[in-house]
Amino acid sequence: MECTGFRGNEARRRVYRARFSSVTEKDILKAMDNLVEPNEDEALAVDARQEIDLKVGVAFTRFQTSYFQGKYGNLDSRVISYGPCQTPTLGFCVQRYLQINTFKPEKFWTLYPYITHNGYELQLEWERNKLFDLDVSVMFQKFVMEDGIAEVTDISEKQESKSRPSGLNTVNLLKVASSALGFGPQMAMQLAERLYTQGFISYPRTESTAYPSSFDFKSTLGMQINNPTWGGYVQKLLDDGFHRPRSGTDVGDHPPITPMQPSNEDMVGKDAWKIYQYVCEHFIGSVSPDCKYVRTKVEFSIGGEIFRCIGQHVMVKGFTSIMPWLAVNEKNLPQFKAGEKIEVSKVELYEGKTSPPDYLTESELISLMEKNGIGTDASIPVHINNICERNFVQVQAGRKLVPTALGVCLIRGYQCIDPDLCLPDIRSFIEQQITLVAKGQADHFRVVEHVLQQFKQKFIYFVKQCSMRRAIENMDALFEAQFSPLADSGRALSKCGKCLRYMKYISTQPSRMYCGTCEEVYYLPQKGTIKLYKELTCPLDNFELLIFSLAGPEGKSFPLCPYCYNSPPFEGIDTLFGASKTSSSGKPGKGAGMPCLLCPHPTCRHSLIAQGVCACPECSGTLVLDPVSAPKWRLYCNMCSCLVYLPQGAHRISTTRDKCPECESAILEVDFNKKTTPLQDGSTLYTGCILCDELLHSLVEVKHGKSFFKRMGPRGRGRGRGSGRGRGRGGRWDDPKMSFRDF
Repeated sequence: MECTGFRGNEARRRVYRARFSSVTEKDILKAMDNLVEPNEDEALAVDARQEIDLKVGVAFTRFQTSYFQGKYGNLDSRVISYGPCQTPTLGFCVQRYLQINTFKPEKFWTLYPYITHNGYELQLEWERNKLFDLDVSVMFQKFVMEDGIAEVTDISEKQESKSRPSGLNTVNLLKVASSALGFGPQMAMQLAERLYTQGFISYPRTESTAYPSSFDFKSTLGMQINNPTWGGYVQKLLDDGFHRPRSGTDVGDHPPITPMQPSNEDMVGKDAWKIYQYVCEHFIGSVSPDCKYVRTKVEFSIGGEIFRCIGQHVMVKGFTSIMPWLAVNEKNLPQFKAGEKIEVSKVELYEGKTSPPDYLTESELISLMEKNGIGTDASIPVHINNICERNFVQVQAGRKLVPTALGVCLIRGYQCIDPDLCLPDIRSFIEQQITLVAKGQADHFRVVEHVLQQFKQKFIYFVKQCSMRRAIENMDALFEAQFSPLADSGRALSKCGKCLRYMKYISTQPSRMYCGTCEEVYYLPQKGTIKLYKELTCPLDNFELLIFSLAGPEGKSFPLCPYCYNSPPFEGIDTLFGASKTSSSGKPGKGAGMPCLLCPHPTCRHSLIAQGVCACPECSGTLVLDPVSAPKWRLYCNMCSCLVYLPQGAHRISTTRDKCPECESAILEVDFNKKTTPLQDGSTLYTGCILCDELLHSLVEVKHGKSFFKRMGPRGRGRGRGSGRGRGRGGRWDDPKMSFRDF
């Protein structure tokens, strides 16, 4: 709150806010000339939402992630998350999924008589629409066929209009981007925000669809006259006179999304251009005339049953000229007269089946979230993106959201224990209270305290049910039907240091080792490959070592002990490379995530002491020898992305216990290839410091980080040994960042 000036020293400083909705010179200057004081109530409302979402989400997420990942092996999700907005969003998708899977189709029948009149063949629609009894349907078909004459009983014409759109807000933009442009909500918002920061459109996060009375429509339209696609239409609008947009909703945040400057595809890129193009077309359509058309309905009587046909003829295209996807479908009918009789050419009895609803599309989900008060215009894309990233739903063709087995089990499990956890009602109530805070009609502290207390009681009940194994048994049954227990998952890989039995490697997210004998779970670094490291064991706990490799040609590889990685034996080891913060029991570990490259063990051959070479020039880390990088030997920093390539093609490169007397870096021993050795007399074995030895320095290549080798001071010496007596001489580079200070 201090950053907004609410709790600062009034005598020392005053903070003002510039309110603007587009990054244009006119709007910026106007905002600077009309500065206002920050609204403390609105700031408190934002704080309330953040505090509630964070505390509730963290509590439930930590518990259920620990509980289910400790029991099942193929969940394929690193985090089993819960969120007051995220989970009801998932609930909508699962509810539709359950409707589809529990749907039972029924056969139905409908009559379609056909007539031919003035060259038109028309299929007539039955007033009864459809019947679910075959015998009754056949009876009506018989009546119609026996009559065989369609008599015109009524002709009606009505002039109707299709209203132009109101202003464009965030939710409508996201729905169109998903259904028509093929962009997910998250991508659509990123593109819209980029257009905003470049000054091409107004602020894209708004709930308002009504323009302020002072909005300059004429100037905004005038900017689009030179556009090759819609410039002619805009000019005609200006000449004939444009219409003000339909009255919409003004929630007092920002005006509707509007084009602010002309642009083209080359300026903004292909994807952003699609968003900009729609914003322009929507704005132009909103100030265009309504679409007007004549609707004609003709009713017929055949065998005592009523049938009809409907035609539509457009009189004024209006806004559909610029938004053709909203155009009225024309259907011309021949001229009929009341009482006229026409012979029925055939009568078709159509048999069909009722069909279930389709999976929710992103556009439909956004509508449901808006209707039920789940999230804001700014957070809706985030919630949808979260349930996709957590592998709760998958986006399939047509931007349809299909829940995964994990997503379905979670929602059905919540319904078994506490249905309120996945229903939108609670979140809708929270949003109502936060809105009152923003208006100054509710106390921030009391709202937060009340909501957190309610969720605290629900959390206690949820955990209690898990510990007492009552309702949780129903949830477990759902998971057991879909997912494999840890004991049945993965493949045998390395031996446990406690029982000396093989542990299983579970590769699905989060990757981990599981010992079925000890019933212990050991989490591993994520997003890489795990292999057994030469059946070597850790001297501290007797666990077999693993080698972890990040993807790509420049990915790091490092050994680790599963036990040390989860329960570091040394205090003060920082978490690195995506380590899990919790042990197998779900309790926080002391610095969980210690691979061998961070281990300060004094005698282990794989520790930082043994494999570290010199200090990293980019950070406070240490350059460590990659043990499995042959023949492309290299050093990498154990803290940052700095990467140094050593002499290529060497048979072997290893560190020694010796230190360079000049810079205290570790001395490397290099066994060169006989055919490519740079040593005189064909020698292959060579030792030296990569900083101070001239020969080794000349063979080193820096791929990441700054070029940190600086030649300074007198010449130093290197030592060479080989099949003959090789000798190398090098200079000294006295860079204080390169001293071996970490050891």
